[in-house]
Amino acid sequence: MKVTGPAGAASTPASRPAARAAGGFALPSAGAASGAGHAGATSSASGVSSAAALMALQGVEDPTERRRRAIRRGSGLLDRLDELKLALLGGQDGAAALERLARNLREERPEDAEPGLKSVLDQIDLRAAVELAKAEAGRVRA
Repeated sequence: MKVTGPAGAASTPASRPAARAAGGFALPSAGAASGAGHAGATSSASGVSSAAALMALQGVEDPTERRRRAIRRGSGLLDRLDELKLALLGGQDGAAALERLARNLREERPEDAEPGLKSVLDQIDLRAAVELAKAEAGRVRA
């Protein structure tokens, strides 16, 4: 089928089957079926490659997403430090809070953060590591 412009589409005589020209119904020939099958196989392969391309694009983070993730990680560590503080002030041993703090500290940290944010995150990580080291030293002494 060929598009000729605003008037619409026009068929080329070579692509028109003889039975259709006579107005009757005709099944496609064996050659046309194999061509259609080949085209179907090609489109399914391109569907897989386009899905893989979409998955690859989703894996690429933009700087704002990395910044958001870094901020979320830092505020999570601060929340765990607050939980530890409240547990210790409440007279508890804080083992559960320490475990959550250690787990959050082990999370992957985005390294491409801006310098100011990186500095703050370094300080938060250091404070969390100090609290974990103090707790470990207390366990060793006991």
